Amino acid sequence: MSPNASDDRKFVVALARGLDMLRAFRPGETLLGNRDFVVRTGLPKATVNRLAYTLTTLGYLRFDDAAGKYALDTGVLSLGFSLLAGADTLELARPHMRALAREIGAAVSLGCRDGLDMIYLETIRSETALTLGLAPGSRLSMLTSSMGRAYLAVLDADERAALLKELREREGAERVASAQRAIEDFARDGCCYSFREWHDDVNAIAAPFRDVRNGRWLVLSSSGPASSMDEGYFRESIAPKLRALAGRLA
Repeated sequence: MSPNASDDRKFVVALARGLDMLRAFRPGETLLGNRDFVVRTGLPKATVNRLAYTLTTLGYLRFDDAAGKYALDTGVLSLGFSLLAGADTLELARPHMRALAREIGAAVSLGCRDGLDMIYLETIRSETALTLGLAPGSRLSMLTSSMGRAYLAVLDADERAALLKELREREGAERVASAQRAIEDFARDGCCYSFREWHDDVNAIAAPFRDVRNGRWLVLSSSGPASSMDEGYFRESIAPKLRALAGRLA
């Protein structure tokens, strides 16, 4: 939750806290206990207990008696399906992403902003080479991922400054400074890079485009093992192809 949001009279703090509980789950995790929620959301234990009870009653969480912990329930899944079912751009993008992944031998992904993170909507892995690629629903750091940096690059100056202030409080000034340097690539290359910064053996590139149907920014990215796909390959070979696809999807 944004630190300034509680000052907005229209902002419903209780709702935001409930959504923070759902966002506490990370890719690959199935069960979280009250202590996990307290640590990850910063909420008092009593508040966590009330929110967990409410979310369970509404079908967004399920309590596992054997483990004494909570799991996401079908209410969350139905929201995700509703989003993807209405994502015309995703349906349009898939065949083009598949063709590009095959051509460049790297994973191609589509994502968007979710709070202070980026979230994958789709990932197409290369059929011709061993490539990396996270599953839909996976979250990425906005500061160390090429996808997050590309998103920051297209924001207007005031909006970007406000978002970077929040990110600085969460992840530190050093990461913000690194992201700001990477954002400068966008003015020159029309894309942003992350070379071994999000992960020690991952190089990645991203290009944003405006989804006119939904009025939001989406980001295309491509990633691969740094050990076999060097920076030059991403700058010289993948960059022009990724920019061209972003332009077509816009």
